[in-house]
Amino acid sequence: MAKAPLADRIDQGRALAPADLVLKGGRVFDLITGDLVETDVAICGDTIVGVFGTYTGKREIDVSGKVLVPGFIDTHLHVESSLVTPHEFDRCVTPRGVTTAICDPHEIANVCGLKGIRYFLESASQLVMDLRVQLSSCVPSTHMETTGARLVAADLIPFMDHPKVIGLAEFMNYPGVLMKDPECLAKLTAFEGRHIDGHSPLLRGNDLNGYISVGIRTEHEATSYDEGLEKLRKGMRVLIREGSVSKDLHALAPLLTERLSPYLCLCTDDRNPLDIGEHGHLDYMIRTAIALGAPPLAVYRAASLSAAEAFGLKDRGLIAPGKRADIVVIDGLEGCHAGLVLAGGVVADDAAFAGRATTEPVARGSVKSARIEAGRFRTGGNRVETPVIGILPGKIITEHLTCDIAPEEGDKRPDLDRDLVKIAVIERHGVNGNHATGFVKGFGLQKGAIGSTVCHDHHNIAIVGANYDDMALAANRLVEIEGGFVVVEGGRVLAELALPVAGLMSLRSFEEVREELVKLRAAAKSLGVVLEEPFLQLAFLALPVIPHLKITDMGMVDVDRFEIMP
Repeated sequence: MAKAPLADRIDQGRALAPADLVLKGGRVFDLITGDLVETDVAICGDTIVGVFGTYTGKREIDVSGKVLVPGFIDTHLHVESSLVTPHEFDRCVTPRGVTTAICDPHEIANVCGLKGIRYFLESASQLVMDLRVQLSSCVPSTHMETTGARLVAADLIPFMDHPKVIGLAEFMNYPGVLMKDPECLAKLTAFEGRHIDGHSPLLRGNDLNGYISVGIRTEHEATSYDEGLEKLRKGMRVLIREGSVSKDLHALAPLLTERLSPYLCLCTDDRNPLDIGEHGHLDYMIRTAIALGAPPLAVYRAASLSAAEAFGLKDRGLIAPGKRADIVVIDGLEGCHAGLVLAGGVVADDAAFAGRATTEPVARGSVKSARIEAGRFRTGGNRVETPVIGILPGKIITEHLTCDIAPEEGDKRPDLDRDLVKIAVIERHGVNGNHATGFVKGFGLQKGAIGSTVCHDHHNIAIVGANYDDMALAANRLVEIEGGFVVVEGGRVLAELALPVAGLMSLRSFEEVREELVKLRAAAKSLGVVLEEPFLQLAFLALPVIPHLKITDMGMVDVDRFEIMP
């Protein structure tokens, strides 16, 4: 919806002329006072022009008995983790009330660089929702992984003033900041005074002070009340996260008070269509937070007004004159089930989605690994003491365990009785052919293997398996389908989902992707897997900026020491 002339907005706001659109008979949840006020809402073009009064409109929609709240703002996410294109993501979550999303396209950027960022910027201009793009700061996230691209400060600067760009995306390499790495400082200097998003799991005390001092304003990695409170007290806006793997809402819900809510936001980070379909998106977070005892005013502020303020989006976050007409019509504050959604004055319905222009997908054929033999999954070494990645369900933080695994004929093999299964990461960008193996505990896997090219943030091939033949089959099948997820057992593919766009996103509808994820989850469970979301959990085991032990194509990474283990 285009912005209307100022004269039209004035006349329609004063009720001197019929408004373009009027929502009649509902109750507006006023995020300033916390009152529910029965009123018409008048809209001119993409802008709210009248509230707390009676209006007539060229078009009128009866919302009697409903509650009107400002459109929700997801303050940090990776669209790629929804496993669908930006257009399908729009169609998936906008009808649930998400009218603004702030994304970091660093998943696709790690595969194909600036081509991926341009793809997102072009797509963002075509959507019903307002998709804002943060420029990816960590491509790669560290020096301890192989990616398909590398972006330095000079690559990002030309995009700084793009109308869809807010600032610099999550600065994941927090050790690089503290160590004053020259390239880190170059990016931070280039964006000084603009919005810089943070990423500093478990960082506390003076180290946190130093990290914030470079101008980082927001952060979504707090996983405990104390960590969140410290970051708030030190001036950070805390983004409470509830994704498919990282589930922090229960721990941080006590922060959601009316006093603190102006400095809190909501985000999903990584949430797939299966979880969205079964539970919801930000609407699920809102329902859950209120059920946990958080005041509705605090929760809805965090979902919209506080988010808009945190990211400098001064034109939204309230149902008030002059604000963008982002409005969600819900059944009630506690239920938060959207019946009607307006994004910039446009009703988010099938007609609106069908009328969008589209962008040609990029990064096809990006999985370039040579054929993989079973012997690649052997783990050598004479030491019995072996580092093991310990999974913590619902978290992307892992334990750094040490277990005794005696080599047999020069190979440390899976020990299913102790839930010690093999994990491998294989470079797939056609750069160097690296591969590394190690052990992980927590999958519950008893047979077969699961594999993925969604492998944060380098997105190499990641395989977890109980035997080497099935691990090889999983890896080779991922090459054949241009990336995605696969479950194999006994030399047979049980389920798969092809993600041919950069090995990250499907070209199918989100409904079809959701159906395939149901099959994948069932197939993984048939192998003994006990994790609710094994595929994204696997993806985060390769992210070397999340404590404590991870693995990349270069080897096992001691994140606390920020080094590859010998």
